[in-house]
Amino acid sequence: MRVIKFLGFLCFVIALSGSSFKSHAQNKQYVEMGLTALNIEGKSILAVSFNNTKGWHTYWKNPGDAGQEIDVTFYQGNKEITLKDYPWPAPKRYIEQGNMWAYGYSNKYALFYELPENLSNSPVKVEGKWLVCKDICIPGEKNLDISILNKVGKTNPQLSNAQLTQDFKKLPENSTSDKIDIYLTKAGDEKLALHYMIENVDFTKVSLQKNILTPYPVELFDFKHEEVYLDRVNNILYGRAYIDWDGVYEEPALPLPSDGIFPSGMETKFLFNYPKNNNAKILSINFKEFSLTGNESLDKLFSTLERLGDKKADKPTESEKSIFLYILFAFLGGLILNLMPCVLPVISLKLFGLIVHSDESKKQILKHNLAYTFGVLISFLALAFVVFGLKASGQNIGWGFQLQSPTFVFIMLVVILIMSMNMFGLYEFVTPGGKKLGNVEMKKGLSGDIVNGILATILSTPCSAPFLGAALGFAFTTSSINIFIIFISVGLGLSFPFILTGFFPKLINFLPKPGLWMDKLKKLLGLSLLLTAIWLYDVFSALTDMSMTGIYINTVLALIFFAFYFRKNFSNKLVPSIAVFLLPILLLVQSCRMGAFEVQTESKTSGKENRQGLTWNKWTPSKMNASDGKLTFVNFTASWCLTCKVNKKLVLDTSDFAELVKDKNIQLLEGDWTKRDEDITNFLKSYGIVGVPAYFIKKSDGNIISLGETISISKIKEKL
Repeated sequence: MRVIKFLGFLCFVIALSGSSFKSHAQNKQYVEMGLTALNIEGKSILAVSFNNTKGWHTYWKNPGDAGQEIDVTFYQGNKEITLKDYPWPAPKRYIEQGNMWAYGYSNKYALFYELPENLSNSPVKVEGKWLVCKDICIPGEKNLDISILNKVGKTNPQLSNAQLTQDFKKLPENSTSDKIDIYLTKAGDEKLALHYMIENVDFTKVSLQKNILTPYPVELFDFKHEEVYLDRVNNILYGRAYIDWDGVYEEPALPLPSDGIFPSGMETKFLFNYPKNNNAKILSINFKEFSLTGNESLDKLFSTLERLGDKKADKPTESEKSIFLYILFAFLGGLILNLMPCVLPVISLKLFGLIVHSDESKKQILKHNLAYTFGVLISFLALAFVVFGLKASGQNIGWGFQLQSPTFVFIMLVVILIMSMNMFGLYEFVTPGGKKLGNVEMKKGLSGDIVNGILATILSTPCSAPFLGAALGFAFTTSSINIFIIFISVGLGLSFPFILTGFFPKLINFLPKPGLWMDKLKKLLGLSLLLTAIWLYDVFSALTDMSMTGIYINTVLALIFFAFYFRKNFSNKLVPSIAVFLLPILLLVQSCRMGAFEVQTESKTSGKENRQGLTWNKWTPSKMNASDGKLTFVNFTASWCLTCKVNKKLVLDTSDFAELVKDKNIQLLEGDWTKRDEDITNFLKSYGIVGVPAYFIKKSDGNIISLGETISISKIKEKL
């Protein structure tokens, strides 16, 4: 993984050094470098000082998710010499676009080197190279000569001697006695979790601008973002950072030890930043082993604790001041959802119900429509509680998150399949007493309206619509109460046409009167539900490894069909009725044991072509960064997103789009959010987006433009 990141970053730097950036870099120097030879506490020191333009930062030894550490090389004459370096200053943490974490420096800072006694007084040439970033990243370099007389001298100094002396005394110190417990646990296939715990913590001395524990680069360990949790009752601080095991990319591959023991140990080094007012400490740890269990139990503990950085400032943001505007957006977005392809099959069922009930009294029509509205609202309320709970546990989620669960998708697939069979009249339930609960009778009940409302909500969540994206982005990123307010507003918008027709039944007079034609319409609606089931099957196959368990799942679905089909032949006989359902249930249990509902880890999106011959490469944060200097179009999609498929058919798979891509030499990236992907979630969240479809253009100057959830060729051309 580290090799891949480096190669990606190398392409990134090469792109930046192209002609379009050379002129930019020559016009303005974003980093000034200076040299100072001085004596500090009897030590001969060479300070290489820097001064960054306001808002720009360079990178520490571990640059983070992307970047390149500062490189300083020394020469005497034409000969390269080595000067022992002191620990680098503790870096700050920068959150860049796409939730990319970077560790580095801004404003004025210095790196310190030891001047040996045998160093002659001939001039020392210092070559500095760096990458400096703000909205874009620009490589820079500087060559300076310094004449050292008695180990004292200056060239273009950026910091005074007094400030350099003060900064030198604040450098990190080696330590092995700090009261911090650090250990590793297994967190998945080829994945570890670094855990640490600090007792008797003074929470006022915890920095929000720096990691508590920042790793130095470690071979085979690819550290992810630090998570910090506060137990204020017991004054304990917990930390965690996931680690990808890069041994699988070695040649030959080095799998993560199955027994939890590293044969030669893993030498690691960390910068420990607590308390924040003290010098940072350098902790060197040789991990001999890791625990094979424990990460799940810690998940439960962390879900009960406060996560550092989640608390909002007391002062309300502009978004919070505009809550009523977002409520309006949520309502309008929910209203538009009625026209989206995800919801149309269930909305059609409800319209069919309106025709069935058209000969009833106004009071009864109102009851049916309010029952449907109740189903919609309780579903959105349940979703709000789920989102609230997941957010409280520190997880990042987005709109349509439940369709990233194979179990949920399969349950919905079975429910829709059973409903479609009911519409075709393939079964009816008969109670032991002989009373039929089949087609029309069930549809006329209020329970059927509530079920339709619940299904409309579930099937609406894969869709995004105008206004809805802004409202949901607000809900997912502000206070918990706003989650409930916005979700209920979306539900009211989705059910508003039926609230209106409930109070004013004459609005549905344009619909034809009940008649024999309804039987044909019912079968047509059954076909639409069957197509919905096929779509859900496609989503399920994208989430799981059907090559291993597909025959079991397909057999289960076939047996469910025949179980309902033959059910009517047994009338009120209880034992045969149970028997026909027993076989698919037993086979389903066996499928679960075989891992049929486990999310597959491998992605199916990599360098694929569409029918116009355009190549879509898999989106990753590193590829997004490496695309600087190129026009780039990014498509975030998912197999369960019908709106994504419609946009793809009408825009992305057209000859006009292909011609535009070739004329402008546009690079194409596609992020597949069918399965849970933290990188995609974080990137979308950084732009206030919580669902797909989402489209972006990255210009050659590095500027990223969000196109929202709807696109057209003219809109893309305008933004380009």
